[in-house]
Amino acid sequence: MPAPWQEILNKIDDYRWEIPQSYKEGMLVPGLIFASESMLSHICEEQVFQQVANVAFLPGIVEHSLAMPDIHWGYGFPIGGVAATRVKDGVISPGGVGFDINCGVRLLRTNLTEDEVRPKIEQLVAELFINVPSGVGSEGKIRVNKKELDEVLIKGSPWIIEKGYGEAEDIVVTEEEGCMKGANPDKVSIKAKKRGIPQLGTLGSGNHFLEVEIVDEIYDRDAATAMGISETGQVLVLIHTGSRGFGHQVCTDYVALLGEAVKRYGINLPDRQLACAPVHSPEGQDYLQAMSCAANYAWTNRQCIAHWARECFIKVFSKSQRELGMEQVYDVCHNMAKIEEYTIKSKKETLCVHRKGATRAFPAGHPDVPNIYRNIGQPVLIPGDMGRCSYVALGTETAMKESFGSTCHGAGRIQSRSAAKRSLRGADVAQALAERGITVKAGSIASLAEEASQAYKDVNEVVNVTHMAGISRKVVRAVPLGVIKG
Repeated sequence: MPAPWQEILNKIDDYRWEIPQSYKEGMLVPGLIFASESMLSHICEEQVFQQVANVAFLPGIVEHSLAMPDIHWGYGFPIGGVAATRVKDGVISPGGVGFDINCGVRLLRTNLTEDEVRPKIEQLVAELFINVPSGVGSEGKIRVNKKELDEVLIKGSPWIIEKGYGEAEDIVVTEEEGCMKGANPDKVSIKAKKRGIPQLGTLGSGNHFLEVEIVDEIYDRDAATAMGISETGQVLVLIHTGSRGFGHQVCTDYVALLGEAVKRYGINLPDRQLACAPVHSPEGQDYLQAMSCAANYAWTNRQCIAHWARECFIKVFSKSQRELGMEQVYDVCHNMAKIEEYTIKSKKETLCVHRKGATRAFPAGHPDVPNIYRNIGQPVLIPGDMGRCSYVALGTETAMKESFGSTCHGAGRIQSRSAAKRSLRGADVAQALAERGITVKAGSIASLAEEASQAYKDVNEVVNVTHMAGISRKVVRAVPLGVIKG
């Protein structure tokens, strides 16, 4: 008896599976899932392919409704979903961006080695935990008033760097140089701003983390060297967080507003969570401007945390930042909608590309790749769970042709937070990590159960799919040494 997915999906090759347009009446394009065969049973068991099919109903969608191998159930769109709609007659959907707008990852390299850091890892992790506010509802050390918050929302990372939080070079290696143009604080609710004022410069909770890592494998030495990564045993710092309660409120507000717009514009959808509006409509433009504000807040947030991480290393190792070599490799976002140009059926089209739990992966030579990486392509940062590993990869031409310059964003959950807490004890997770030489500090030890390795797909398998499919290319793998979580 064939498995259900075998009755639904058409196998294109070992890493691509199509949901035919005939699967649901009303689909405007087929679905395309990047996955290995071993991943499909969980994807279909969770019924996530239904969400991929539902996204294919969006007006103006082109080519495919896409899913990355870290796909799992989300609000409207699956997490790991990518969809591009024509700007001229298509829509924008907050569910295609997510609640944590511009949740993203920042990577710092150092001159330090494992031999230098391991003896001091407990001290370093304790220092990071003190200096980087984390946890549910955490409040930052930065105090901004309403006028200053509006400046953050308009200017992004450059605003906080002008205040002494980081280096001008950080902006160069941040996606969009840390600032989405067209951000308009007038399109953001008072409630969102009230949530945002106290949380700037905070890590948050859930799967957000700050991780001290050790390079354990280099796949492309020339590309790694271009990023300042030259040897195994080298210490890196990975920061994963987003726009906190501010972005969540922006999404909440616009899901409601665009839910009403769906009725006004006569848009028929199979799921109300796909609430949307034409890109060129007043509602669509308002959301884009508010989303850009949340994106700029998130980049500012990560900039603050990177600054404090550098200060912690300076204190613990009694070296200057220059001696430590704590330079930023890159900063990518993975919950965004962007207006970009692609060639569709031999014709240039301006598209609104939704990446929800997916990372931009532009190739060498692309004008949006920083000059220092123009010859190798855009760095792609793919965090795993706190017990396994993370990857640095590169964007590719194949991604531009097949996935709108997109690839996976992480490991992807296979267990809900509540299910993980029912089956695991946080103290046991901490003990297991300690036995493997990983120091972890969290606001609540019990909460570690939610983030245990067992709750996630194996990021090695996820990245192998995107590498073999050609939509990103492996460069470096790093394993955790110390982790702080909210």
